[in-house]
Amino acid sequence: MDILCAEIEIHLPECGSLKEKRMVIKGTKDRLRDRFGVSVAELDYQDLWQRSLLGVAMVSIEDRSSKALFQRLREHVYSDPRVVVLRFDEEWR
Repeated sequence: MDILCAEIEIHLPECGSLKEKRMVIKGTKDRLRDRFGVSVAELDYQDLWQRSLLGVAMVSIEDRSSKALFQRLREHVYSDPRVVVLRFDEEWR
């Protein structure tokens, strides 16, 4: 069994209010959950307009498929035009 824990720190340059930020973050979290079946939560910077720290967790029984799925998740986050990824730290257990 593989367990993945990741922290994704992002910058949201287009957000001018907390309301805009929450809409972008909610959409990002929902897409990651729906598309990749992972758990996602905002861990820090809730009161800043243009910054967020997301936590992602995934459990899998197959090593090869979990790494491929996680690589697609990483590419998806980096390809989102609304966010700039500042840091993407991952840990496999």
